[in-house]
Amino acid sequence: MYILGNGRIITQDSANPYIENGAIAIKNDKILEISSLGELEKKYPDFEFIDAQNKVIMPGLINTHMHIYSSFARGMKVLGSTRNFDEILKNLWWKVDKNLNANDIKYSALATYIESIKNGVTTVIDHHASPLEIEGSLKIIADVANKLGIRTSLCYEVSDRDGIEIAEIGIKENVDFIKYTNSLNSDMLKGMFGLHASFTLSDETLEKCQNLMKDLNVGYHIHVAEGSTDLTNSLEKYGKRVVERLDKYGIFGEKTIAVHCIHVNDSELDIIEKSGCCVIHNPESNMGNAVGCSPAIKMLEKNILVGLGTDGYTADMLESLKVANIIHKHSLCDPTVGWIESPKMLFENNREIAKRQFGCETGILKTGAKADIVIMDYTPHTEMNSDNLYSHILFGISGKSAITSIINGKLIMRDREFVNLNEKEVFEESRKISKKMWKRLGI
Repeated sequence: MYILGNGRIITQDSANPYIENGAIAIKNDKILEISSLGELEKKYPDFEFIDAQNKVIMPGLINTHMHIYSSFARGMKVLGSTRNFDEILKNLWWKVDKNLNANDIKYSALATYIESIKNGVTTVIDHHASPLEIEGSLKIIADVANKLGIRTSLCYEVSDRDGIEIAEIGIKENVDFIKYTNSLNSDMLKGMFGLHASFTLSDETLEKCQNLMKDLNVGYHIHVAEGSTDLTNSLEKYGKRVVERLDKYGIFGEKTIAVHCIHVNDSELDIIEKSGCCVIHNPESNMGNAVGCSPAIKMLEKNILVGLGTDGYTADMLESLKVANIIHKHSLCDPTVGWIESPKMLFENNREIAKRQFGCETGILKTGAKADIVIMDYTPHTEMNSDNLYSHILFGISGKSAITSIINGKLIMRDREFVNLNEKEVFEESRKISKKMWKRLGI
């Protein structure tokens, strides 16, 4: 039980968006009350006090699309050409994921979750791939998440690119993990049914997945029309655009996460809108892969629930927020767009997407919500108030401003130090293990 106070509180609650000098009482996994520090100290004298030292207190950030396994590619030399997105997949990511063993999966998860927490992230929705180490891979990641105390949703990326047998093992991994997480009935760990993308999935595989999904009560997590190859493949092989083809197999629904949705037309957006499906925008990854700019502004105008993710490009959601703010200005040659839409994606829509996945309220500071809270080391040098919060966040706060994190009511990081984890030892071991993986790749 804690009282977190003496700070500027950004609540993300429209009913009470900003408190200049407030405090939050936390009991078990939830926010008990938000008020003045003096009042809460009188009411709850036995609660441990955490001093925010006039810094910013805000809800923990939510990353709605991550690739934990990509961690070990950082700093790695790429073998082969990467002149387009197809070559980036074949010569980088599909080589990395095929060389992951159980220990690599464990330490890439440790490294990524640690980095996420140190960037103010308290919830991660991940999309995993390790074609030669599938069985039990999601449980390895889940155990790491449990050790660190971070809220997470996991799935395995089913694909036909490595053959039918491996695709079927991937299907089984999803089903087994979903049944496992359903049995736990925990709002800290959930499973989804992962699929790679239309262009690596046959009709037969999609039909198998559709049949198995009927009793699982979860959504799909799939890349949709990220690169132009996904679209041309679908048109040439199946005579349908990507969303049209996937819709035939019941892919879209309120619990499904459709990632990217760049090469889509208006009729496809109508299908997505009607289904209630979530779409995740990953601006930095899209720019890095040169696949185009998402029509995220148009999707928001159509009331599609568009959230913000990082696609493994970074663990810093505020970095993605800043890029989302400017990519659409640049692409549409309109300086007025992005300012409202980008914070909406991160702070409002990611919260709703997380609620659909975990069944709880996080990403907001109000009585009864989950106690997922971060203190950011930021002191404004101009007035901060309820009308200019996003300006301060966009231009003044970064992920690495996070100094203290509470997740599900538990103190995870205090003053940049993990409470129950030796970060230095983890990263020392991570460097050794990743070097062995690089050697297997011939680097």
